[in-house]
Amino acid sequence: MSSKYLTALQQGLSPEQRLEQIVQHGMCIGCGLCESIATSAKVQMQVLLSGFDYPVAKAALDHAAMDKITAVCPGTRVEGLPAALVDDGTQQDDVWGAWRSMYYVHSAEPDVRHQAATGGQLTALALYLLEEKRVDFILHAKAHSEHPSFGEATISRNRADVLQASGSRYGPTATLKNALEVLQMAEQAGERFAFIGTPCDVSALRNLARQDPRVDELCQYMLTMVCGGFMAPAGLKTFVGSMGIIFSDITNLRYRGYGCPGPTTITTKDGSEHSISYLDFWGEDDSKWQLPTRCKVCPDGIGDAADIAAADTWDGGAPTQHEIDTDLGRNAAVVRTARGEQLMEQAIDAGYLVRGAALTPADMNRFQPHQEAKKRAAWARFEGRKAAKAVVPDTKGLRIKRLWQQNSSEQNAAQTEGAKLRAQRAIELDTKLK
Repeated sequence: MSSKYLTALQQGLSPEQRLEQIVQHGMCIGCGLCESIATSAKVQMQVLLSGFDYPVAKAALDHAAMDKITAVCPGTRVEGLPAALVDDGTQQDDVWGAWRSMYYVHSAEPDVRHQAATGGQLTALALYLLEEKRVDFILHAKAHSEHPSFGEATISRNRADVLQASGSRYGPTATLKNALEVLQMAEQAGERFAFIGTPCDVSALRNLARQDPRVDELCQYMLTMVCGGFMAPAGLKTFVGSMGIIFSDITNLRYRGYGCPGPTTITTKDGSEHSISYLDFWGEDDSKWQLPTRCKVCPDGIGDAADIAAADTWDGGAPTQHEIDTDLGRNAAVVRTARGEQLMEQAIDAGYLVRGAALTPADMNRFQPHQEAKKRAAWARFEGRKAAKAVVPDTKGLRIKRLWQQNSSEQNAAQTEGAKLRAQRAIELDTKLK
């Protein structure tokens, strides 16, 4: 059910206008679940002039269908770990949420560790789950076959599939575009699977689980990465253009991998490759980040609702050049659930992962200062968006109001006013364009 705020905001709108409003107000992350819920005959993910992959109503929707979409959309609802997955072994941190253990970890296979993003934790877990027959397939993302800067949903059933899809995607990725079809396929075949996606994707899948019991029955694990957001398409085009590359000439874009974190490598139609270091692409802080609105106000970049979250471990949030040149790659494992803990132990015992020193939430704040800052700012930013009559997600179990209460009144006021002004400008611009 929608929050009272969202219900009032959408009062009098048609179902199609309700969907459009979520997109126009910047809360759509492009996961694609709405297309699966409504069917592609009524809602389709389309690449718009802005470069984003967003849902577009292709036929009349009714309010019941739109209510289902709103109930699962991570732009309108984000919750923490389900209460059933929290037990006496679970610790709690205001920023990092529910956790059972935290430690350094990396793939035990040097080639996987080198090829995959940073230490290869999620790749190694996918390999373990398939090769030890813990699941039948992995639903995750790979580079898009038509839009090289995008990701797209894929199903991996063997090592070759997993390795082909390894490496982070920092572009629009509709990982859940066929979610209901995947559930139906798994149910009919008597199969079980694991899911690897962004924290937003995990939120959407947890939302769907409250509507469809097949999710909890068939999806054995939900794994994620601690996510700083993805590059807005316009920002990426500008950056690529500054390198003298025509965006439409790109045939392959690897954001990271083959190193720690590895270069961003662009291949063009003539076969030439252009590599950019992580620091040149993302910068040593967040000053170069051009993020979608939803990423800027994200209340859960840390994967609150996942069984396991994998994170980078650079002090201050970015690697030094020395680390880029010498680090073989390692992740922080934030293990949140008992089944996640059991999975990690089994993968380590089976020789797929190597565990390092234990970590704490304080370490995670040091590695991910932008995540701590965003978590602490989320409530104030939502208040600003509400003042601008903009869509905000309904949240539960994310501790963002408690963190807001820990901030100074000056900090909160600045965040609220900034979010209000940005939302107002975005809505006004959209109105003029229409």
